[in-house]
Amino acid sequence: MQTPLRKFLRTETGGAAVLLAGAVAALIWVNVDASSYNSLWTTKLSIDLGGAGIALDLRHWVNSGLMTFFFFVVGLEARREIDLGELRERRRFALPLTAGIGGMAAAIAIYLAFNAGRSSAHGWGIAMSTDTAFALGLLALVGPRFPDRLRAFILTVVVVDDIVALLVIATAYTNSLRVVPLLVAAAFVGAVLVLRGVPVRVGAVYFVLGFGAWVGLLKSGVEPVVIGLVMGLLVYAYPAARSNLERATERFREFREQPTADLARVASVELRAATSPNERLQQLYHPWTSYVIVPLFALANAGIAINGNFLSRAFSSPITLGVLVGYVVGKPVGIVGCSWLVTRLSHRRLQPPVGWAAVAGGGTIAGIGFTIALLIATLAFNGPQLEEAKVGVLAAALSAALITWLLFRTTARLPRRLRIRALLGSAQPLVDLYIDVDPERDHIRGAIDGPVTVVEYGDFECPYCGQAEPVVRELLRDFEQEVRYVWRHLPLNDVHPHAQLAAEAAEAAADQDAFWEMHDLMLDHQDALEPSDLVAYAEQLGLDVERFTNNLRDHAGTVRVAEDVDGADLSGVSGTPTFFINSRRQHGAYDIGSLSAAVRAAGARATLASTSPG
Repeated sequence: MQTPLRKFLRTETGGAAVLLAGAVAALIWVNVDASSYNSLWTTKLSIDLGGAGIALDLRHWVNSGLMTFFFFVVGLEARREIDLGELRERRRFALPLTAGIGGMAAAIAIYLAFNAGRSSAHGWGIAMSTDTAFALGLLALVGPRFPDRLRAFILTVVVVDDIVALLVIATAYTNSLRVVPLLVAAAFVGAVLVLRGVPVRVGAVYFVLGFGAWVGLLKSGVEPVVIGLVMGLLVYAYPAARSNLERATERFREFREQPTADLARVASVELRAATSPNERLQQLYHPWTSYVIVPLFALANAGIAINGNFLSRAFSSPITLGVLVGYVVGKPVGIVGCSWLVTRLSHRRLQPPVGWAAVAGGGTIAGIGFTIALLIATLAFNGPQLEEAKVGVLAAALSAALITWLLFRTTARLPRRLRIRALLGSAQPLVDLYIDVDPERDHIRGAIDGPVTVVEYGDFECPYCGQAEPVVRELLRDFEQEVRYVWRHLPLNDVHPHAQLAAEAAEAAADQDAFWEMHDLMLDHQDALEPSDLVAYAEQLGLDVERFTNNLRDHAGTVRVAEDVDGADLSGVSGTPTFFINSRRQHGAYDIGSLSAAVRAAGARATLASTSPG
């Protein structure tokens, strides 16, 4: 049952809240009863099989074991952006890559400046990496009006952080390297690459191979969480193909007619094959990492015994100050500075996908380095130095969130046009709609010259299209001067037997300039789309019934419908309704709130583009 709490917990803000709760619980626990806190997390847990095994304390099982799944999810999300998101145009990767490296370099330089000539300089890796989940969650909380594209930009920056940080962990923070186990780990990864090219779709096989690689890295002395990111980056993301959906529908129909265990298995296989493995794995692991693993990591690592003397010593410590200033100052300076430099050197061919205020907000929120920062701190230090590093990490997270909130609050007070430019920028967004809208061909209603074009691929028999229709009508009423709405056909013939003829009936009505009237009638009467019903609608609209009937009998609209279906395939559309707003695909909900927000953002970008020089 959906409740406000469950809905909140499924958001990034909810994940950040649970993580924060884990950190607060650790602080309370260690200051109330430090002995029980330390004794629990230093308890040894061993797995022994025939004389060979693994023995780690609970804290290391969390840090090196469970956190592998966290980095696996980070890799999955990064792969989705590479395959389907902003990074599918490879040149767009250059700027966030440079920004990520610049942010790390500036933060490390500041840390080393505070610790120059000291043994604590060894902890330079603590200040380099951003916590993906925590940063994005708090960004949704403190900057609720930030552009959607900022999330993709920050995700790319922090994934660069994560990759480099894991390489640093595997090299700079590996005390001794054993070659044979490392070669064994490489062999397991090689086996994954071979099976991926075949391809093998059995998840258990990849899990066993991934576990073998993890054990090999652990035995070699290399921090094994790196294998999670590698495995995640190898999982493709792609939209569901209509051919796969049609096969899945056919198998389900067979099961419906004969509900046997064998047909249930076959139908299940086809359903799984129709969806991207990347999406399936994210759905499976994301809740566990966000609401169990990462908060457990915080509980195991954020415990610091706090008193006045300790805080006085910590905030005069070069370790604490290096971490704090590195994150709070170095990260935004490096990210914004490198983004500006790339934009200038490329003569604006490469520029941030958002405005400079949003880039600055991304830079300040990148100062949250909770997860990997604590992980590196436990590898670099122990005792009092470790406690000082933890204080720096926690203080940096709090400061970065506060500065980001102040930045977005200040931006919100700017005049509207200046605020839009500061948040959205002038970069052209990637388009998802393969075939542009043609006023001479497409069916259009609303503001013909409106700055926002909403395209819907629909099916007259699809109940979800019927549910979306009142929303579309409300959208056209609310934005009557801004929105032009386009309907394109995508009859799902494998599940809706009357959809094809209904689409042809709409084209037969269009031949008599009555497309929208027929469109509205059929969506209002989705349960009555037999040929006799369609002819009755033609009579009701006062059409030339003989001409309409001849068009239906001759399937005169088949070519036009097929053209729309081909366009849907080229645009990666496999289900209905699917919306595109100014050629960008609308992912997620299509309620009036979601569509209105997307229309406002698209209108703002269109206005900004029309007033931009050149």
